Amino acid sequence: MAVESQVETPALVISLDLVRANLMAMRHALGGDLDRWRPHLKTAKIPEIFAEYLDLGLRAFKCATPREARVLFEVAEELRLPDLDLLVAYPHRGPALSRLAALAGRNARWRLSVLVEDADDVSQIPDALGLFVDLDPGEHRSGRDPRDHDGLRACVQAAGTRFRGLHFYEGLPPGETAGQRRAAAIAGYDRLLEAAAGLARSGLRGEELVTSGTPAFPYALDHPPFRTLPMGARHRVSPGTVVYSDLRTEEERPELDLSFAAVVVSRVISRPEPGRFTCDAGSKALAAEVAPPVVAVVGHPEFRAQTPSEEHLPFTCPVGSEPDRGAILRLVPRHVCPTVNLAERAILVGADFDPRIVEVRARAHDLEFMG
Repeated sequence: MAVESQVETPALVISLDLVRANLMAMRHALGGDLDRWRPHLKTAKIPEIFAEYLDLGLRAFKCATPREARVLFEVAEELRLPDLDLLVAYPHRGPALSRLAALAGRNARWRLSVLVEDADDVSQIPDALGLFVDLDPGEHRSGRDPRDHDGLRACVQAAGTRFRGLHFYEGLPPGETAGQRRAAAIAGYDRLLEAAAGLARSGLRGEELVTSGTPAFPYALDHPPFRTLPMGARHRVSPGTVVYSDLRTEEERPELDLSFAAVVVSRVISRPEPGRFTCDAGSKALAAEVAPPVVAVVGHPEFRAQTPSEEHLPFTCPVGSEPDRGAILRLVPRHVCPTVNLAERAILVGADFDPRIVEVRARAHDLEFMG
């Protein structure tokens, strides 16, 4: 607790040693084949963590925002990497596309692609950007129905030589049991594979199928047809939360043996009555869109978080176990991705270097007028 005692709270703390352990756990889950992974960078956010991916040899990534893309490019430029392949997996419109096109122009050897879902949209996307057609796995959030073979074919034909592949993000498949979720995921993968086969029969072949975040990627890795795609095509999964892990991931995927690499340290600020206390990490420091409890306290399963307000996180606990006012607690978030996004800076700790404060440079969004 020596480091935490020297900083104001709430504060985000990242363990580089545990990040590296999680990356090794992912290598194991992938059977050692890192080329099957296109990590989503929405969770990592920190340039020093981006560098860990790159040091591991990963070169294909996914992100959501132009800022995430820019920060990855900046890190890769500092490392003077000869190759990089980034998919901005979000249906951007307007000035964001111009920003991404300008970014693509910074290195002709690097590839930068975006999503498209309709043939009419292709002409609005700058020529510097590659195109993945976004398919709707059934969430009805974005993308084209993979069973709409005619519409899909028209979209790919409009993309022409810029067509890179198909994007299919299934999130957490529906079902009450793991078996039901696996069956739902595989049914979706088979729709994706049939869509790809229909394109191939028309002479339209992409080079990559991208699926699966953290909840479902083991199902995709185990699906045999993804291992034998024709014509040199490859399949990649795209989990991102695995780099830090969180309570939700531990509940959904305990077999991955991940560690909690990101915690929020918080001080106890009040003990209003026996069996209750309050910390200073509210919804401005922790993801609060998930159902309570939004955190667990390291070493204290008896402390139960209640609904946070902006600056307060109340807890209940057994009477007599209340921590002292000023006590420092380490909070594991239920949803780490937006938790990291809320922090402007983080404390990076590791066994082989002194703790230091780093910028969460890929958080939030860029904002400036585009000419």
